[in-house]
Amino acid sequence: MSDWSIREVPVPASLDAPEAWLLHGSIEADHESVRDAWSNLDHAQSPHEILTAMRHQQYVRRVRLVAVTGDDTDPGDPARVLGTAILLLPLADNLHLGIFFVSVRPGSRGRGIGSALYDAVVEVATAAGRTTLQTSTDQRSEPDEGPGTLAPSTGTGRVRADDAGVRFAVAHGFALEQVARYSVLDVPVDPAFLAEHRAAAQAVAGDEYRIVTWGNHCPDEWVDEFAVLNTRMSTDAPAGGLDLEEDAWDAERIRVYEQDFAERGMEFRVTAAEHVPTHTLAAYTSFGSPAWNREYVHQEDTLVLKEHRGRRLGMLVKTANLERLAVEQPEARRIGTWNAEENSFMLSINVTLGFRPAGGSGEWQTKLG
Repeated sequence: MSDWSIREVPVPASLDAPEAWLLHGSIEADHESVRDAWSNLDHAQSPHEILTAMRHQQYVRRVRLVAVTGDDTDPGDPARVLGTAILLLPLADNLHLGIFFVSVRPGSRGRGIGSALYDAVVEVATAAGRTTLQTSTDQRSEPDEGPGTLAPSTGTGRVRADDAGVRFAVAHGFALEQVARYSVLDVPVDPAFLAEHRAAAQAVAGDEYRIVTWGNHCPDEWVDEFAVLNTRMSTDAPAGGLDLEEDAWDAERIRVYEQDFAERGMEFRVTAAEHVPTHTLAAYTSFGSPAWNREYVHQEDTLVLKEHRGRRLGMLVKTANLERLAVEQPEARRIGTWNAEENSFMLSINVTLGFRPAGGSGEWQTKLG
């Protein structure tokens, strides 16, 4: 018999509400796991960000489960939470899919808590009619090809077979479908270096393309085009063997996510390339800056539409956004980005700009039932 049970975390009225202790415990468990994996909290979210996201469930249902010691007669202490699972259930497209992450406090591992949380995830996902589950495992560095490693169905990238997360995924019937590289760029970058690469990219792009930018609110002029780019991100970006369908965006969905980001306190920077003859957007890149960690910047999506590739638009929008960041957020010190290992073109741009490998992830998938 275990001395803990699995519960679903309610959405509290505020972070100070009595019932918020389960959420705080869930966040503490997640933060301990992130720090254990990466030695920092660059990949974590603040309690305010997480509560805001839980309140915005129009397009994604967010379920938080926790393993808790004691019973209802015990005080509501966040330290009673030993581990947590986060399950994301898309509500517009990809209705076959559930994406989950399990975190167990390092001091509580080896007691079956992760497996119990996973079983609870399967139960919720199955009740929601989902037939596919996906998850990720982190790694500080990617191993060289050889014994003791696993390769995904793409044949590109490796994970260590003896990593705890990898062993957990394999033991629960998951297949490795993709490996992603995590890269970090130290900023600010030499302005002359950026100007040189931006000018070279613009020379190849020519007068048919020009840069347009915005922050947390996409101008009405571009919102429909931005929705097209977000939709194409779900179909044009490499997905390995992951079972992903088109994720359709429209102007209303853009506005919902803008409100979500604003309420989280996130600062959003988008730089896009307009195809001047057609007055459409051909490429974009974006940064997300959390209010609670101004030294770190998330490199969000970068995409060049297939029909506009070969004109160095990826380099053009990335250098322009880096120039913006240096002016608008001078306290930033590092940018983190994730790319599929088979995405050689985008990785080449990042390497040229000075991004260095800093770890990665395995992307896993299993079918339910």
